[in-house]
Amino acid sequence: MNRFGMNQVGPNQPSSSIVTDEAAARSFIVKVYWWMTLALAITGLVAVATAMNPDMMALLFNTPAFMVVIVAQLALVLVLSAVIRRLNAGVATGLFVVYAALTGLTFSMLFLVYTSTSVAQVFFITAGTFGLVSAYGYVTGRDLTSIGNLAIMALIGLVVGFIVNIFLASSTLSFILSAVGVLIFVALIAYDTQRIKRMAMGVGTDGEVLRKAAVIGALALYLDFINLFLNLLRLFGRRR
Repeated sequence: MNRFGMNQVGPNQPSSSIVTDEAAARSFIVKVYWWMTLALAITGLVAVATAMNPDMMALLFNTPAFMVVIVAQLALVLVLSAVIRRLNAGVATGLFVVYAALTGLTFSMLFLVYTSTSVAQVFFITAGTFGLVSAYGYVTGRDLTSIGNLAIMALIGLVVGFIVNIFLASSTLSFILSAVGVLIFVALIAYDTQRIKRMAMGVGTDGEVLRKAAVIGALALYLDFINLFLNLLRLFGRRR
């Protein structure tokens, strides 16, 4: 079982059920990036639309609604990460889209903290960084498994650090954690891209499995992207 919850290719599996054609593998990878891009578009559109609606912003941030959205967002991503391989493709896709929309609602708060120009600039910096690192992860012949495992362990420490800094409120520690976060998610982008490339060669030819696997891969890259964006924004964003 790989990190995305999909079975690796076994030696006794019929070759007819395995994706071995490079064109088919590339088609699968295109689907992964298409779903990731769609999720990012949904997040961005919801964030901007919410930020431009004063009534919606007042409802979201002056009532318990914001905490409800935060809890729902965290619960949904935990559920997706834990049980997505047991869901059918339609449910998995629907939950992914809902999660992207909920993230957009919480991201609307960024426009209260940072200037719109700053948010846009950091987004394009993130997109460029993601593209370059993901391309490296796709073409490199180096096995990135050890780097990915190290990044995952470092991510646990990063989360603990941010929780501790909630109480310390140290700007210096926040800067250090954000810089470390950039390095961690750059590593994870390359690692996840390589894992998706490998998964493409062994995910099978069944349409239901292919679609769900594409959503699983897209979710991993989507989470890498938005977390890289948040860390870069904390480093380079201009506050209001």
